[in-house]
Amino acid sequence: MTQESLTEKLATHLMRPVDEATRQRARLHLLDWLGCVAGARQSEVAQLAIRRRMESDAIGIATWLGNVLEMDDIHRTSILHPGPVIWPSVLDHRGSLSDILDCAVRGYEATIAVGSTFDAFHYSHYHNTATAGFFGSTAAHWEYSEAGTPEEGDGEAKLVSAFGLAGSVSGGLWQMRNEPGNTKQWHIVHAVNTALNASCFARDGIVGPRFILEGPQGLYAATCDNPKPMTFPDQWRIHEVSFKPWGACRHAHPAIDAALELKARLGALEGDILVETYDDATTFCDRPEPQTVIDAKFSIQHAVAIVASQGVPQLADFEPEAIARLADARRLVTVSAAPDITNRYPQHYGARVTCGGETVELVDTLGDPERPVSKERVIEKVRALVAWGGLPDKDADRAVDLVLNGEEAGAINVMLSEWLS
Repeated sequence: MTQESLTEKLATHLMRPVDEATRQRARLHLLDWLGCVAGARQSEVAQLAIRRRMESDAIGIATWLGNVLEMDDIHRTSILHPGPVIWPSVLDHRGSLSDILDCAVRGYEATIAVGSTFDAFHYSHYHNTATAGFFGSTAAHWEYSEAGTPEEGDGEAKLVSAFGLAGSVSGGLWQMRNEPGNTKQWHIVHAVNTALNASCFARDGIVGPRFILEGPQGLYAATCDNPKPMTFPDQWRIHEVSFKPWGACRHAHPAIDAALELKARLGALEGDILVETYDDATTFCDRPEPQTVIDAKFSIQHAVAIVASQGVPQLADFEPEAIARLADARRLVTVSAAPDITNRYPQHYGARVTCGGETVELVDTLGDPERPVSKERVIEKVRALVAWGGLPDKDADRAVDLVLNGEEAGAINVMLSEWLS
């Protein structure tokens, strides 16, 4: 009997039907992504995308914008952001919004299933959202029947070929974190577009490698020291995905949460502040002197300085004026990695903040499954993002109604076109 590859097992795993509770969860993630797009509509990246003659391609522009503000959803243990890759991959599907939500659930599942197998070596060099996103976007681009099976008789084998084609060119190097630019957005665009091509060619009969992950010259051999086993749980993994309340790198969120709680206890954070967190948080976000907006979003020192100076972080607090204003406050914040917090990561994103002789330690971060945000909190976030993007309140009402109550995917695309024209 021929050995079954990991992508064949994954394809079979994706074929089961999506339940209504999971579909409703997907609606919240779609709304969250739309808020992120709306909030970034006046960004430099948006203007560049429009100038590339994409005026009539709202989904194409939105693909560039979903993670610009660093408020996109995140899966902890795979250390990646599924939403920005998955939603642009499904919104041009035929069918009802429920059909699109089902494809998105499968896209989230594939992204997380593959991303959860990558080890620390992979993450130290590769942007997991990009690498795993090729597989997730491929699954999301695929069209399934009501029973979950692909429309064509040999569709499952063709989906495996699509995984092989997309996976053969997947990746995304972290060098972008050492230099200014828009490479992180390019990773998303590249994954979405390449997965679409892989899906189209596979449907036409082009064959990709079945063992693209675990083969002797496959993705694991090239990019991992010790890949983890792929698992196939009964519950759809979109339920494990976290919502981000603050406009900063997720690695900065534990320190923000702990600082907010300590400030509430003390009434003020005055004097030196010590932040202890996990190794990856210091690797990505130990930036005492941010120079740009993206630097500030990846600076624990800046995030905690915001809390100390004024409280709950707002998007404006990461802009150039705030970067200059908070320079003295940042100098009072010291960041270090703590072995006990690192040992709990990535199952738990935690931090310990000490000031004035008092300490607050949080094991989990707001928005994670252990500390979930409510539907009302997600809606509140979307309203704030729509306003930040320069749109009227009625556009937030419209997005909430179309996504949470509607069944017309086309109406969402029309709304995107109006936002991004």
